[in-house]
Amino acid sequence: MTNEDKSGNDGLIPEQAPETQEPVNKHSHLPLEEQVAALGEELAGAQVEVSQNLDLAQRAQAELANFRKRTDEERISLGKFSNSRLITKLLPVKEDLDLALSHAPESAPNDSWLEGIKLIQRKLNSFLESEGVAEIDGVGAIFNPMEHEAVGTEDSTEHTPGHIIQVVRAGYRLHDRVIQPAQVIVAREPQGEDQSTSSPESKETKDE
Repeated sequence: MTNEDKSGNDGLIPEQAPETQEPVNKHSHLPLEEQVAALGEELAGAQVEVSQNLDLAQRAQAELANFRKRTDEERISLGKFSNSRLITKLLPVKEDLDLALSHAPESAPNDSWLEGIKLIQRKLNSFLESEGVAEIDGVGAIFNPMEHEAVGTEDSTEHTPGHIIQVVRAGYRLHDRVIQPAQVIVAREPQGEDQSTSSPESKETKDE
């Protein structure tokens, strides 16, 4: 047996000695007081890093919750208003039916056709109500530029100025969104001779 066989471990590469691990306390070569100070600084730095990571995690969680909330709101809104275009196209049909029935005679020799139109009107109104359509307040309501479109003003002593005295075209709201503003005429304070006679100057003239 050769010397190579004796020292070569059957011709295999000799096993390498395991690497020495770094001591847990890398400041062990320092005096005890300096070791404590160094470890304290490392602990403070680790606490700051943990606090920063926790803050980032909380922000990410809050952003995710807000994203889910926005997504849910958009999904609900899409479901509520997905048929708004169809409903907007049906409104003129409803208005024509209402107008036709308002001019229909109270009695007729053969009023079966009139009852048929009324039935269609009731079904259409029921469908619109089930979809969340509601008519905007009209006569007597205070003018609201978000819901009403003023097409004129008129002197009135029976209505408070700024209130609606006539509806030219009905307005409608789909849930909480206006899909057709109401065209209205708004009351205003009477102007002209009546107003001048009620002024203090006119009273003084009468007293003289």
